Formats: sequence, structure tokens, C-alpha cells
Amino acid sequence: EAAILTYLSTNDSIEDTFPWSESQKLNHKGVVGAVKSLMTDDYVKSSDISFSYCTLSKEAESIVENGSQEYRVFSALVEKEGGMSMPDLQAAVGKDVAKIGMGNCMKQKWIKKDGPNLVALKTKDEVSDETQATLKTLTDAAGSTDVLDDKTMQGLKRRKLVSLVTRKSLKVTKGDSYAPVRVKKAADLTKEMLENGSWKTTTFKPYNFLTLGEKVGGGYLHPLLKVRAEFRKILFEMGFHEMPTNKWVESSFWNFDSLFQPQSHPARDAHDTFFIKEPAKTVSVPEDYYERVKAMHEVGGAGSIGYRYDFQREEAFKNLLRTHTTAISSQMLYKLANQEGGFKPARYFSIDRVFRNETMDATHLCEFHQVEGLVADYNLSLGDLIGTIETFFNKIGITQLRFKPAFNPYTEPSMEVFGYHPILKKWTEIGNSGMFRPEMLQPMGLPENVRVIAWGLSLERPTMIKYEIDNIRDLFGHKVEMSRTRTAPVCRF
Repeated sequence: EAAILTYLSTNDSIEDTFPWSESQKLNHKGVVGAVKSLMTDDYVKSSDISFSYCTLSKEAESIVENGSQEYRVFSALVEKEGGMSMPDLQAAVGKDVAKIGMGNCMKQKWIKKDGPNLVALKTKDEVSDETQATLKTLTDAAGSTDVLDDKTMQGLKRRKLVSLVTRKSLKVTKGDSYAPVRVKKAADLTKEMLENGSWKTTTFKPYNFLTLGEKVGGGYLHPLLKVRAEFRKILFEMGFHEMPTNKWVESSFWNFDSLFQPQSHPARDAHDTFFIKEPAKTVSVPEDYYERVKAMHEVGGAGSIGYRYDFQREEAFKNLLRTHTTAISSQMLYKLANQEGGFKPARYFSIDRVFRNETMDATHLCEFHQVEGLVADYNLSLGDLIGTIETFFNKIGITQLRFKPAFNPYTEPSMEVFGYHPILKKWTEIGNSGMFRPEMLQPMGLPENVRVIAWGLSLERPTMIKYEIDNIRDLFGHKVEMSRTRTAPVCRF
């Protein structure tokens, strides 16, 4: 900037920034950038200059120095009486020169094929190397296209001997606010300016009071939260009440023992469950209920002989990250059985995070969200369970369902629920269901003819089907693209 302003102080203009940059030993791109910066404050004005010129290829440079391929082939054949065979010609001038030069000589009828040999049709006085002469003329004119006619130029381009380059530069003149030294304009009125009075002489940048500020991006709901909100709405419409699920850490008693799951069950091993180191033990559980659960495990009841093992208090009091929200369901059923006024039919649901020590793949994570629902009422049957599940899934748009008999320690009968995934093109397990066993319900104090139907499913699997995602790690976890959160459409079932 300083060089440009200083030069213009003694000259009316810079006629062309390209040669001027070379004379000042400055980078031309930097000069153009400086001119544009000065133009913003009207220190200078500029107009565009465009100059086209030709540059020679390496082949063309070789022709200028050694002659064209066709002339070198022709010269070799003229000097050899009777002509030359192709191998001899290649040995004399080179394989590449012979290949290109022979074709061009044939086109111009300088040579012909006579048996195995190539022979010249003209004398050396009758032929001139026009290609070399043309390229030398172009070189002497510094690549200016004005020295050649269009036909000749097209011929050189066709042979890829030259390429056209357009150089853009600027003509620079003084602007309305020109000054030999640029004074930087202030962008803000500061406290210091007001105190020392420098604002009176400071030049400020013009303010545009009509411009809009930068758009502020709002928050976006993750696809899982969109589906969760829709699930909650559907379950509320079906008459369910939401259970409090804000405790991620549960005791083994509520997570396993109260569900009539034996303490020797493989799911209670460290390779399937995340146990808590500190605090490792829970403080307390309802003592009378604990004794009834212990008795059911050891000696049985409600027509069952139990598991017939020594129930360990230490095992029951271990803390863990809950493996299912059924740990909350068991607590709600216990409260329902022991509430003031006795048992009343109820429908509960929960949607929250659970944790399992699983191998991660396209459809499994160590942590996921579980949707669980249960209905406690008199004389319910398996038909009520299937009907409730089908109603729920039909409302969320998954109509292709299959039920498969399964085993769960705390439900009998039990069923796995499968839904068809249109992207993976296969049936994917999306939930589990069953009727809670009497061995689980009787210690809670529920009436004998009360049945509890329940089902659970992951929130991720239906979300993957809804948003056509084939890898669960693209939906939940550290590999999720933030842009997906912003662009995911509103969830409507």
C-alpha cells in the first residue's frame, strides 16, 4: 500500500500493475490485494486490464532449437540416396521424432513409401521448416498472438505446441480520498476516545444502521429426542402415566432380585453389567419386602418351588448402572400394591437410558434408551399384551411385526418383538415383552388375580427405521455428525 501511494504522489497513474510490480520487485497478487484494499476507502481507483499471450510447450521449445520433427525426418531421407527403412530412420532421428515426423511429411507430400523404404519426393531447396520459423516469430514477439493469423494459431494449438494464457492486471489512478499516507479508520467509539477527546479528530468507518446482524443459530433437538417426544405423546394418548426414571444407579435388589432373577444368572456377571466401585453398596431396601423376595428365591411360593439356593444379602445390595428400566417398574408396582386404599389398576411407561456391557456393532451400543410400558389390572391375558403392543407400534408407523416365543426370568409367557428394517432389508429385534411371573408379583403384595403385562424396546431401533439409518453409531455416540441434528426432519407418526 505504501509503495502504491508513494508512486502515485509523483505520477498520475500506474498504467499496468504487472510490469510495475516487477520493476518494484513486488508480488503482483499482493499488489492487486493492496489496490482493492485501498479502493474500499476510495484512496485509489482501478480499471481491469486483460492481456493474452502464448506460451510454448517443451516440445515447441525443442522444435525452436532443433527443428520440427517433419523437417528432421525429411532431411534424413534427402541425405540418404534410395531412402531409408523405418528402423533405420528411427535409429537416425529417434523413435518419437520418426513417428510424428513421418505422418506430417506424408500429409504435406514431402515423402512417400517405396517398398520397405521411405523416400523423399522433393529436394531440400523446395522445403522449408515453417513450424520452426513460426515458433521463432512467436518467441521474438514475446508470445503475442497478433503476429500470427488464426489458421496458423489453431494449427499450433492442435499440435499442442502452444497454449493461450490470459494475464489480468489493473490500471490504477488516484481516488477522491487519495493521500500519500493511509490513515486507518476507527471502527468503534471507545471510552478512551471520549475521555481524551480524540474522537473529534478521528476518522471513523461509515456505519450501516440498516444492516441485519449475524443470524443467531438456535438449539436443535436430536432425532432421538424428537422420537422420544412423539412416543410420550402416543403413550399419554393411550392412557399411560410416566414413571420417574432419573436414577441411573440402582441396587441389584431392584434391578434383579425383585424381578425373580436368580443371583447366579449370567446377566449379573461383570461382562454383562457395569457395577459401581464407589459407593459399591446401597444403603437400604424395604426390609419386609426384602425378606419376602428372599423367601421366594430360596423356597418358592405362588405355586413355585423357587430357585433353592442361599440368597446373599451382599449380592443384593451391590450398586450398578441399571440394565433396564424394569428396575423402576418393580418399584412402582411395589408402591402400587402398598398405597393407601389398596391396589388400583394402572398404566405406566418410561423412556430413559440404560447400560449394558455389550460388544458394539451396527445395531448395538453399551448404552441406549429403553421404552418400557406396563399395565396392571385384574385378569389380563396374553391377548391383551399383543393387542397393546400392536396398537402402540401401529401408532408409530411400524406395521410389519412378528412375535417370537422367548425366555425371561421374570416374565412367563415371554415374547420377542421384531420389526422389518427397510434399509437393512431384514427383521430386527426391537423389543421384548411378557407377563410378570406370580413369583415376582406376590412378594409385592398385589392381589392374587392381578396380572401385569409389560413390554420394553429400545428408542434407537425405531428411530433408525424412521430416519432410515443403517448404523446406530451414526445416531448416538461420539461419531454422530452435528449437521444431522440440525437437518433431521420433524418426527411425525
